[in-house]
Amino acid sequence: MKSLTWPRILTFGAVLTMVAAGIGFVLVLILNAFVFDEYDAYGEVPIPGSSSLQLPAGDATVTFRTVLIGGSGSGLPVPPLKYRITGPGGVDAQLTEDYGTTTTVNNDARVRIGYLHVPVEGTYDVELDGNVSAYLNPMLAFGHGSNYGHLPWIFAAIFGVAAVDLVIVRIWAARVGRSEQVAPTWTAGEYVPPPVDAVPTFTSSDDGIRVQTLDTLARLRDSGALTKDEYEAEKKRVLEGF
Repeated sequence: MKSLTWPRILTFGAVLTMVAAGIGFVLVLILNAFVFDEYDAYGEVPIPGSSSLQLPAGDATVTFRTVLIGGSGSGLPVPPLKYRITGPGGVDAQLTEDYGTTTTVNNDARVRIGYLHVPVEGTYDVELDGNVSAYLNPMLAFGHGSNYGHLPWIFAAIFGVAAVDLVIVRIWAARVGRSEQVAPTWTAGEYVPPPVDAVPTFTSSDDGIRVQTLDTLARLRDSGALTKDEYEAEKKRVLEGF
């Protein structure tokens, strides 16, 4: 069974790769949500309140953040807010609402409320107001997502490739196993045909066994496993033995 060594090694490697990729996928998702997410990279503004922020051109994430007393329940409700964000030359930055899931670290909870489209880089004056009397230290944070957002997709791709490899290796191993089961053996230079059990038995009569044995020998001859002389010798032995 030495030929099955490589399929077994490759199977173990594929399974190990799938496990590692799955763990990496989950780990990176957690790190992106709680560690690498730079939701406040450009600063925070209290509600109500005002401040000036230096914002780059493009889309910035806008996050509502507050301190919770007790659990967050099913999510952090965002109160109605009034805001005005004015940039260089009186250009207003537009906020597109796109609510995300709540992230809670200790008692600090935050939820993305949307994306701010910044037309040009510069200093933007932010004015905020809203009914936030029920919240402790509410603020709007401006930043961006994790710089490692692509890593989960890489781990997912590795997992997929390993899964495909596992299927291919198992098919290979099955074929190798079948070929070894019907392979002829040699003992001290003498050919030993495979056991009659290798061929399905439909009758227990002597004639049935003889026919099945001859059929097996013929197939071994046709496949090249037996030479013509070896076939004739085995055929004679079978016919004289019954």
